Amino acid sequence: MNSYEQLCELHRKASVLASVQALLGWDQETYMPAGGASARSEQAAEMASLVHQRRTSKKLGDLLSACEAAMPDDACEARNIELMRRDYDRLTKLPDDLVSELARVGSKAQEAWKAARTADDFEGFRPWLEQMMSLSRRKAECYGVPDGGELYDALLDEYEPDARSADVQAVFEPLAEQLSTLVAELLDSPTQPSDAPNRTKVDPSAQHAFGQKLLAAMGFDLRTGRLDVTTHPFCEGVAPGDTRLTTRYADDNFMDAMYSTLHEMGHGLYEQGLPKAERQGQPLGDSVSLGIHESQSRLWENFVGRSPEFWHWAAPIAHSTLGEPIKQFSVHQLFGAANRIERSFVRVEADEATYNLHVMLRFELERAMLRGDLSIADLPAAWNERFEQLLGVNVPDNKRGCLQDVHWSFGLIGYFPTYTLGTLYAAQLWETAHSKFPDIDQQIARGEFAPLLGWLREGIHTQGRRWTAGELCERMTGRPLGPEPLMDYLRTKLRPLYGLSHSMA
Repeated sequence: MNSYEQLCELHRKASVLASVQALLGWDQETYMPAGGASARSEQAAEMASLVHQRRTSKKLGDLLSACEAAMPDDACEARNIELMRRDYDRLTKLPDDLVSELARVGSKAQEAWKAARTADDFEGFRPWLEQMMSLSRRKAECYGVPDGGELYDALLDEYEPDARSADVQAVFEPLAEQLSTLVAELLDSPTQPSDAPNRTKVDPSAQHAFGQKLLAAMGFDLRTGRLDVTTHPFCEGVAPGDTRLTTRYADDNFMDAMYSTLHEMGHGLYEQGLPKAERQGQPLGDSVSLGIHESQSRLWENFVGRSPEFWHWAAPIAHSTLGEPIKQFSVHQLFGAANRIERSFVRVEADEATYNLHVMLRFELERAMLRGDLSIADLPAAWNERFEQLLGVNVPDNKRGCLQDVHWSFGLIGYFPTYTLGTLYAAQLWETAHSKFPDIDQQIARGEFAPLLGWLREGIHTQGRRWTAGELCERMTGRPLGPEPLMDYLRTKLRPLYGLSHSMA
């Protein structure tokens, strides 16, 4: 093999180890017995260390330098080498002991979070969050503050390369104001959709069958993927041909599980569409950014899944699969319940109009914790105060407050902003899809999802990391990312549903 082929082979072997690491994490979230937590933390630490060593080896660095000295003419190979250098230089800044400790403590903190959330025991989780925040701060310091940025940006860069928190804040602040105005307007309207479908008991086994039918019909390949149950839904692209989705069920709110399943399906469709088999471990076989990844999950969950056309198609399947409890509800009632606006406490159950306010809250607080401006002990009070300012309700307990998300137990600091960035990308993609496919609404009403999926596959999934997130956005939509498509979409759909005119007065 020449130097480039050897370089790709080392990346492939590192990816194989990383897939084992991913499988350990998936198992801990799904089937691992509680008694295995201590051993799993050691397994996670050892695997994290091995993967890090493979990805930062001197041999890999030497091959990378050799490839750079004789850069290939092929544009894809050249881009692969460029991104491999970026990743290598970044990873070699992290000492192996820190990588192992983050994995070890994160695994234990995850189990502590599960227990604390169930018991509404913030004090039981606080020492673990303090450890994870301290380790995350050390990690950010190893990366270093980017030019013109802050410490938080070093971690944000892991999930949204080259993004800056100041730029994110500049987008979030006016968006929060527009969303708050829209939410207040909708909730003040005398016309309110009924939430009766979400107060109707449905057996979880029937919900699971319903989710499986939706996945298969919308393009998720169940021969190379599966759906399981967890505490906090997620998708794990374990390896080529192996994509794991998870969801959770409540017998008195079937749409909670349904939309969690569609959200994770969007991630799964992206994972299944990546050219992993031929480019395993290479940047061009990987996703661009978490913002782009979230654009896929938010697009299928909301822009497709909460549309009236979707419910025109899905209602008969819901009636036949979920049975008598749901047969009483019409397409319009189901569509209305799916788009009901409420100032709720839990992010993953939030509606489209309030969801991003939840994200902005977390973005503000984790920046403050990383800077040291907010102590972990003061987090519940700070959360509750800011939550009331943003969403107008008092948080009743910590399990519906600062304990509700798993992310901080893993040390995923800088992750949350990608949810809203993804929503903005999704809105712009959805607007463009309507231009490319003028009959897309009719296609969805007939249960024809292949044209939309095919467009996303060709333009995003199969491209890997060939383009940056910003470049990809402009290539797919013809303009830079902005908030207008999201607000136009929300107003156009929600205002008529609430008995208001299409446009703002």
